Amino acid sequence: MTTANKPTTTTDLNGGLTHFDEGGQAHMVDVGSKAETHRIAMASGVIRMKPETLAIITSGSAKKGDVLGIARIAAIMAAKRTSDLIPLCHPLALTRVAVDFTVHEKDSSILCHAQVETFGKTGVEMEALTSVQVGLLTIYDMCKAVDRGMVMSDVKVLEKHGGKSGSWSAE
Repeated sequence: MTTANKPTTTTDLNGGLTHFDEGGQAHMVDVGSKAETHRIAMASGVIRMKPETLAIITSGSAKKGDVLGIARIAAIMAAKRTSDLIPLCHPLALTRVAVDFTVHEKDSSILCHAQVETFGKTGVEMEALTSVQVGLLTIYDMCKAVDRGMVMSDVKVLEKHGGKSGSWSAE
């Protein structure tokens, strides 16, 4: 590879976007020289629905089965498969994926929270975000026959820990 085409990890290039080389071409970031550290990321998102739909979910009477149980398994599987879905993500050996759902009857919504961990050279924010999104999509899929108007929103990283940049937390 010539120097002109060699990917760089310098964050000052391309406005700090690390997935582009000096020529502006997309590339997978070289994490080979990074230290292995305990990496943790937490993300969340919400799905809003009709009160009747939430009642079906919480009563366990959905025709397709235990909505939140199946959504939890889907969210865990999604975290493990993130590099298959996001082209420039590194495949990671995850050490923990925990997914929780909190029902809010007052506003007829369900909050999905995912925590993903590994011991490695790159963070797990994308795995946490993918986990949340697929968990919410699974709820939608299982309940769309009774409520096509469900809305997923507010998917975001809440915290990340580990690596050279240390800890970060949303305000």
